[in-house]
Amino acid sequence: MDHSRARIFALTRLPMPPSLLHYDRPASAWVEALPLGNGRLGAMVFGGTARERIALNESTLWSGGPVEGNNPAARELLPLVREAVFAGRHAEAVALCKKMQGPYNQSYLPLGDLLLDFTSPNAAAATPAEYVRTLDLSTASARVTHLAADGVRITREIIASAPDQVIVVHLSADHPGALSFTATFASPLRHRIAHHDPATIALLGRAPSHVEPSYRGERPDAVRYDEGPDATGMRFASHLHAETADGTVTIEDHRLVVHGATGVVLRLSASTSFIDFRRCPAREGRDEIAASLATLEAARARSCAELRARHVADHQALFSRVHLDLGAVPEAESLTTDARLARAAQGADDPGLSRLLFDYGRYLLIASSRPGGQPANLQGIWNESVRPPWSANFTININTQMNYWGAEPAALPECHRPLLQLVKDLSEKGRETARINYGAQGWVSHHNADLWRQTAPVGDFGDGDPMWANWCMSAAWLCQHLWEHYAFGGDLAYLREHAWPIMRGAAEFALDWLVEDAEGHLVTAPSTSPELAFHSPEGGVGTVTYGSTMDLQIFRDLFDHCVEAARLLDADDELVARIRSARERLLPVRIGARGNIQEWARDYLETDVNHRHISHLFGLHPGAQITPENSMLFTAARRTLEIRGDDGTGWSLAWKICFWARLLDGDRAHRHVRALLRPVSAERHGERYDGGGGVYASLLAAHPPFQIDANFGYVAGVIELLLQSHLRAPDGRTVLHLLPALPSAWPDGSVTGLRARGGYTVDMAWNAGNLVRARIFSKSGAPFRVRHGSTISDHAVPAGSSWHWTSTAGA
Repeated sequence: MDHSRARIFALTRLPMPPSLLHYDRPASAWVEALPLGNGRLGAMVFGGTARERIALNESTLWSGGPVEGNNPAARELLPLVREAVFAGRHAEAVALCKKMQGPYNQSYLPLGDLLLDFTSPNAAAATPAEYVRTLDLSTASARVTHLAADGVRITREIIASAPDQVIVVHLSADHPGALSFTATFASPLRHRIAHHDPATIALLGRAPSHVEPSYRGERPDAVRYDEGPDATGMRFASHLHAETADGTVTIEDHRLVVHGATGVVLRLSASTSFIDFRRCPAREGRDEIAASLATLEAARARSCAELRARHVADHQALFSRVHLDLGAVPEAESLTTDARLARAAQGADDPGLSRLLFDYGRYLLIASSRPGGQPANLQGIWNESVRPPWSANFTININTQMNYWGAEPAALPECHRPLLQLVKDLSEKGRETARINYGAQGWVSHHNADLWRQTAPVGDFGDGDPMWANWCMSAAWLCQHLWEHYAFGGDLAYLREHAWPIMRGAAEFALDWLVEDAEGHLVTAPSTSPELAFHSPEGGVGTVTYGSTMDLQIFRDLFDHCVEAARLLDADDELVARIRSARERLLPVRIGARGNIQEWARDYLETDVNHRHISHLFGLHPGAQITPENSMLFTAARRTLEIRGDDGTGWSLAWKICFWARLLDGDRAHRHVRALLRPVSAERHGERYDGGGGVYASLLAAHPPFQIDANFGYVAGVIELLLQSHLRAPDGRTVLHLLPALPSAWPDGSVTGLRARGGYTVDMAWNAGNLVRARIFSKSGAPFRVRHGSTISDHAVPAGSSWHWTSTAGA
């Protein structure tokens, strides 16, 4: 949308386009800025008038370097821990587990800021009504337009191009020669600013050799730099070039100075010395300066219009695959995004806001996770802190997994690939951890991972709380993503060559990790339910026990997928036979005295009844073990959620949407949709759990603080309300459950492009809560079952063809 249209919308209060975030003021804090990204480079656009700040990130810029992290003492301690947990000596088990830990992860870092200072008289907007700041999700472009005090309209459009790997800022004035400003870099990391040519400056720097996690508090050595030619610590470079047709560009005091221009194009490139997780970049890394310059020079060979056209085409090829319409309230859609949030918080109807958050989540995944790059971390690719919350790492006891729940059903399988590569990398490092720490076959990973693919339990060799640090189930859980990529896409070659060897390795570890309990069941030991403690019948509080429900549901999920993969690949062997046998001996899910799913093997009471983690419902979602066909567990799962309560942190609310969707209760799920849309002030940006989650004015999810997992989990939750495909009919065909949990708040709508397991693409429309039209495209030609309400029907169409249905009742 051009700036003149934006101005008309702002002044006349006409409804904005449905995939547009817009504001009538600049961002006052980082969490209110608007995110752009190309999977590698991230930018947060503040939209200032006198001074613009664009905060920059590069996905491989982390502290530290590769470390081993394994702890040989853990192998000797393991039998002692198991003895303690089976004897109920919980405090002893905790103390022993702490001795099994390794070092903390490293931290994801900010690159710095691009700062634009505008000289008077075009420094300040005349009135707020003449200011518009937008993020167009359909074109992945941010735009700021304002009327300066001298009557000149200043416009900036910013994109982060994936095809050309640069950030482009296009500035223009509606009066000839009226644009003058300076541009420079700043960074919280050690750096210097140099100039490359008369119109190009460079930010050159080095990352710390170590950064302590933020939750360890203030420490004099929290951020450490190495010195000397062999210093550990990644190098980075960013180059900024200014181009103008009618103005001048000079360099003064490490700043680009633009004077008397009508239009200016800034091109920004960046690179780090990172090559892969095995090598220390300070010693044998990439030439970051040469890499950044090469990217910049290639981008300079293309015009601004060409760069933008390539960017938009690339983005829309992904973004336009899915279209959701939940209806609109014109008086709401004419408001600024922050005003819409405030209105909705008062209970006003705004289904378009629910749709906007859905589109935003898809947009963020496209912007932060592209093939060949790093997966989205705890903050995607956007971070302003040298010590970000929880190190902005890959937290793999749910948060990283949640980031990708929506990738396959939202038709973004390419964006899933960085996570699948992370799993492969962890499987390589994790074999050594399994062998050294536990004397086990296969591979293992724990609660945290970072750029360097650390797989050992973190905790600085005794500082971490075992209820999260020693949890070792992430390898098996991450394998679910390997299977889901196959289940949605049907690529047998991928299953055989990539997924199956990694899944086998995780199963090998699982078989070695399981031990018998007193009843002859196979259980995990030690075991925790992240990140929650329990009241022990023996007195006191415990965290480490045996056979937590989540552990066994995860292993059951892994074993089922391994057996199915072996059947498809004709790879049944002795290991698969062991998997079948062990699967039958796993401790079954138990129902506790309160009618809920037990969280641990024994019916312990949790220390926090409203805890954000609901780990013992893994089998409901993202697993498929708790289903309506098992009425006792299905009812107990509902009771579990009722006990946990309806509030929670941002990502917990997103998970609850998925849970209630699987329980086929759309209205209960919609409570959490509304809760997730609660506006959270920028001041609530510290590490805290009280007060519940929501979204900041930018729609970035608030734990609080900012964590991107809820944005992504919400996408998955909305799809679960509209389409489910996790169940199989008795004859093995996929069940496509259409509108399984449609909230009454969304009575009319449509969706196109959703993907289902089995290789299906689904389009639907509904009116007054009733399905009126459906189209199912079959990639494979495999037979499928359609369920809507109480109606069940079986169908088959040739591969590459579609099944159509239209209501005879009319709408």
